Amino acid sequence: MKIAVDAMGGDHAPEAIVAGVAKARDQYPELEFLLYGQTDQISKLLTDQTRIELIQADEVIGMNDEPVRAIRRKKKSSLVMAAQAVKKGEADALFSCGNTGALLTAGLLIVGRIKGIVRPGLLSTLPVIGEQSGAFNLLDSGANAENKPEHLHQYAILGKYYAQKVRGIANPRIGLLNNGTEPHKGSKMTQETYQLLQADPAINFVGNIEANTVLQNEADVIVADGFMGNTLLKSIEGTATAIMHLLKKTIMDSGVSSKVGALLLKPAFKQLKAKMNQAQYGGAVLLGVKAPVVKAHGASDAETVYYTLGQIEQMLKEQMIPDLVEYFSNLNQVSENTNNAANKEK
Repeated sequence: MKIAVDAMGGDHAPEAIVAGVAKARDQYPELEFLLYGQTDQISKLLTDQTRIELIQADEVIGMNDEPVRAIRRKKKSSLVMAAQAVKKGEADALFSCGNTGALLTAGLLIVGRIKGIVRPGLLSTLPVIGEQSGAFNLLDSGANAENKPEHLHQYAILGKYYAQKVRGIANPRIGLLNNGTEPHKGSKMTQETYQLLQADPAINFVGNIEANTVLQNEADVIVADGFMGNTLLKSIEGTATAIMHLLKKTIMDSGVSSKVGALLLKPAFKQLKAKMNQAQYGGAVLLGVKAPVVKAHGASDAETVYYTLGQIEQMLKEQMIPDLVEYFSNLNQVSENTNNAANKEK
């Protein structure tokens, strides 16, 4: 199993990328890595190149580059070359910490959509809070600003496969992000989506989920249009960061007794931080394309890169994408047979 890596993408590239790759290489003996980037910089960071191949890329797509223009014009960039390797079958998956829009564009235009998928979506994994540890998947978390009910129906199917294959959940609970739990709540789109999900016997639909309860383990997968999903994702991330900052500032400004109390509570704070650490679940996955295309945060450190490569290893090992291709191929065949039969009757 080979992973094509954009070694120059991200705020801490190539150092964090190379360190994370090296750790994943040591942990997963079946993985091989193709690192695309400035080979003179990368080689200095590697003491052992076992199962790691370096490929020179003369260009880099920056965080501020316009995605479509960058993909079309920077053919020798580390991201485009890595995506081309996946398209040609030289690698099985694509990973980057770089420009999100450019990676999504590369996934769509170069790697390509699975036949039958109308609009691929971005899946993120977030922790739940409560007595039980765990997480939930949010899809779409930002690939598309606008969606139709049939898109969200497909997201439910994609999320179900991910939860089964990567997270080991036999019958994932699927929820719909909405502004109320009643079936009639929300926009016309969410109401129509509710009906589609409820009518699909292959989906374990648990109904609408409100934003104030998404962290309470009410669903394993929550589907949403890309605008709502990304807003929810950013709100959760921003709130978690603000709370930790406020807690630290309050302790430091409250005198000696508070600081002593904080020292006594240090193990508890570490457990809280670990529980809310989104990096442990890997990166965001563009689901609906012909190979795993995974994006980690631009500020990712080596540990986050390592976790994300482990996430990709699980996707490849469980043959998640081939299963999705087969599923939608069968759906397409049924649809074609139905249309042919209808045309003959006419």
